[in-house]
This record gives sequence, C-alpha cells and structure tokens, in this order.
Amino acid sequence: MRVLLIGFTLLISNLLSFAQINTKATEAVITFGFRNNGKESRAEQKMFIKGDMVHLVPQGNQTEQQYLQIAQEASYQIQNSNGNIYTFKKNFSEYVKAELLPGMDTILGIPCKKAKVFIRSNTIEIWYTDLLKIKGTPNISIAPGLGLVLKTIRNGNSETIAKKIEYRTVTPEELAWPKTWGTVVDEPTYQRQVIESRYTTLSIFNNEQISFGNKTENPKGEQANVTYHFSGGTIILKKVKLPATKAGQQLFIELVQRSNGDAYDRTGSVFMIPTDKSVTYLNALQNGIEALPVYSARNGKKYQGVTATDGYLPPLELMRFFTSFGAGHFNAQAKIKGYNWADSVVYKQDITALLPRLRGEVWIGVFIGNYDKGGHKASLYFKYYPGYDGEGQKEEKKWLMPVFNTTNLMEMSGQEYGTMFDQDSLTVTVDIPQDVKNLTLRYLTTGHGGWGGGDEFVPKQNEIFVDGKRVYHFIPWRTDCATYRFLNPASGNFGNGLSSSDLSRSNWCPGTITLPVEIPLPDLKPGKHTIKVAIPLGKPEGGSFSAWNVSGTLIGDKE
Repeated sequence: MRVLLIGFTLLISNLLSFAQINTKATEAVITFGFRNNGKESRAEQKMFIKGDMVHLVPQGNQTEQQYLQIAQEASYQIQNSNGNIYTFKKNFSEYVKAELLPGMDTILGIPCKKAKVFIRSNTIEIWYTDLLKIKGTPNISIAPGLGLVLKTIRNGNSETIAKKIEYRTVTPEELAWPKTWGTVVDEPTYQRQVIESRYTTLSIFNNEQISFGNKTENPKGEQANVTYHFSGGTIILKKVKLPATKAGQQLFIELVQRSNGDAYDRTGSVFMIPTDKSVTYLNALQNGIEALPVYSARNGKKYQGVTATDGYLPPLELMRFFTSFGAGHFNAQAKIKGYNWADSVVYKQDITALLPRLRGEVWIGVFIGNYDKGGHKASLYFKYYPGYDGEGQKEEKKWLMPVFNTTNLMEMSGQEYGTMFDQDSLTVTVDIPQDVKNLTLRYLTTGHGGWGGGDEFVPKQNEIFVDGKRVYHFIPWRTDCATYRFLNPASGNFGNGLSSSDLSRSNWCPGTITLPVEIPLPDLKPGKHTIKVAIPLGKPEGGSFSAWNVSGTLIGDKE
C-alpha cells in the first residue's frame, strides 16, 4: 500500500508539473548545458523551433549549419565552402533506432520517457517527451524523430541537458532557414567538405617531379611561388609566404609521394632554409657546394654546411621520410592475390614546435635522393588547425636555432655523406642568447649502409654530450617495418618468406617518417656551449660504407 501511495503521489506531481507546461506552443528556444564527470561546463547550445522547422546550433567553432524538417522526417546539414553551398539530407529512418526503456524523469517540469541508442560503441541514454507539439534533439544523430529530447548521457559521464525553455516567437534570423540548399551531395562527399573547412591548407608543391638527370631550366632570380629544381633535379624548392599564427594553433605538414619510375627506398627530407645569416644553403644551391662553410673531421674529409657557425645556419629539417619500394608506378607489375598496394604514400607530422621559424617569407624544399629520370612525384601541404581555446590563450615566445644537419641534401652535387663519426664526433659550438631558457634539443637520426654489415641493419648507440657531459643516449632502431608491407610493391622477396621492406632498420622503415627525439636541456644557460654527437660508425666493406643522417634543433622559451 505504501509503495502504491508513493507512486501515485509521483504521478500526481508529474501531472501537476506538466499542467504548467505549454502543450500548444509551436515555437520555442531551448538552451542546453553540459556536464562531464559531474563537472559543469560553461558552454551552451541553442535549439530554435518554429513549427516543423528546427535549427540546431552546435557548441564550439562549427562551420556547418544543422536543421530538422519534422514533417519530412529528414535532417539537413549545410556547409558553405568558399561561397559554394553543399547540403547532405538524411531521413530519420536512416539513423540508429532508439530502444525504448522503462523509467521516467522530470526535466524542467516535463515528464520524460527513457530510451537508448548504441552509436559507434557509445551507449547513449535519452530522456524525451512526445506529448508536446515542439520536437527536436540537441544532437542531429541522436533519435531525431523520437520527440523532444531534453537530456542525453553518453557512456554514463557526458551529459547534455535542457537548462531553459522559452516559449516565444522565433525570429527569421534565429531560425536561419536556408533560401537554397545549394548542391545536395552524398554523405562521404559532405563529410570531407566539413572536415576540410575546419582548418586552413596551404599548398606548397603540387605533383612535382623529383628525379635525376633531366635538364630543367630554373626561373630567373628568386621569384616567389614558383618551383626551382636543384642538384640534378633531386631537390625542389619554393619561396612562399607563410601566415602569422595564433595562440593554440597547430601546424602539420603532409607530403604525398608516389613512384614515377624509381623502385627503391630513398632518403627524403622536407626542410626550410634559414636566410638570416651572411651565408645560406640557398647560396650553395645557386652557386655550388663550395659556398658553404666546411667542417673538417679527423678522418681528413671536409663536410660542407653541416654545422652552425657565426655566419651560417644549416637547413632546418621539418620532416625526415623514406620513400617506399615503388608505390604507384610498380603496383601493376607486382600483382599478388590479397595484396592491395597503396597508390601513394602519405606522410603527415605535427611540426608546431617549429612554428617560430615558419612565418612570413621562407624557402621550403623537398629532397629525395635518387638516380632515376622518372624518380618520384610529390605534393606538399601545410595544414593549420585552430586551437580549441586559442582566442583566450597567450602565445608563448619561442627561440629556435638549427644547430647541425648531416643529411647531404646536395648529394648529387658532391656534398659529403655523414661519415665523420668513424674517427671523430660531430661537434658544434652554440651561443645561447641571454633571454632564452628551458632549452630542448630536437634530434633526428637515421643510420645508412644498405648491406648486411652496414649501419642501416646494425643497431648503433647514439650519444649526445653538452660541454663534455653525456645528457642522452639511445639506440635508434625500428622493428615495425613489416607493418608497411602494402606500401612496398617493388620490395624484394627472400626465400624465407620475408620481404626486404620487412627488415628492421636504424630508425626508419620504407614508406614512413622518422620521429624526432626531444632531449630536455634544463641546465643549459645563456652563453657559449659545445654540443657533441657520438656514433660508432661501422667500417666500410669493399665499395660500401655506412653514414648517419643526424639533425639537431635547439628550442627554448624566450623571456
């Protein structure tokens, strides 16, 4: 009897609350709030309802508009991309159907039923009412035809709940109903438009050939936005103007590469040429390798332009990559059942840490060492992603200096390979400004020597010393190369079932990038310091020799 009485009391209470709600209203503005793990968020979301027309205004910096047409039982998502309007229409019946559950809750005095849906491995609980004339949902993909959704909880901890309902006239500006739907497209096309509209893409190179032995006439002077070819065609270079950046913004580079005739895995590098010293790497590209300062090693060899001096800075390496064995050009020549070769290789990396040097007018280049007239085709993009709270953040002041780079980008012009480690260490002196602190060394390293005893296939310890003290050591070694088999159609296959591209290597795999190591140097104070890199270089065998491509960039906070 007591249980029945309590239930009857709750029912009466709900009915009395419901009696105060406007059940005849056809227009309303609903404000939703958010809670994550019980913590209230300051963000809000609006939903404008006018009869059968609903305008959803998602939270955050969204570039699309979302609508529900209740009478048509359809949703509309609309995207304006550079003046071109794209629309994706989806019927309510195509969304995941909600499962009705027992239980009720009262939200803003409105008795709500319960349901749930499973979307992409997420369990979403829903509280809704179907007793009002107004209908809608705060999330276009969550039960758009169920009724008026006033609360959702995703995976038990992320809650969206109605905070306020205003029964009033919705203005045309609030409803923002489109005068035209523009071009109606399918979902894959539309989703790509949405994603690409959220960030800015700057195209640096578009399907440029990087090869060897083809005669190319370069444009005269130092023109902007035109492609120059250097060192036999193995380097492409362009002067571009990069945008200013805001606090919280991230910069990614994306290189798309495919074989245009070269079947081998080749060393590649994306780099920027510093031009704020009296001598630059650009001088060498234009006038010959003799323009660069020389680093003399104990082995008697002279290495051009590998370390910073008072009047020179080496190329700033943005990304180290390795081409695959022939992706694209050789796919049709290596048909194997179940092997779906990639048409091209996409290398993408976050280089936000290098932004201090990537503003305004700069020279950007791509190098792929090869000996083939067909060579490779490459496209390079800079992608700028806005920060989530960029407007409220204070941009940090950074100092950045490329210190050494032994990758012989001008290999085809006679620049020496990084073999100075056989009897010596690579040593460079740097001068840290007075207003710089919290330094880090961004270190990239890969071993080369492509025979069984070469350093490409032999693990070697790398040691970093600062002022004679060892600050870091590790063995750069990749054992995951077999993961990228489908990028390597022209890779040789051995009698034991392995492919050449499967073999472990000194910090690189065919068709991948090499990740930098961030070495903290908190004790490095302003003034002059000596940085040394030591690697036990393997001995030559016949005409084969080992070499190491290492690059280092100092990054610090500027007061």
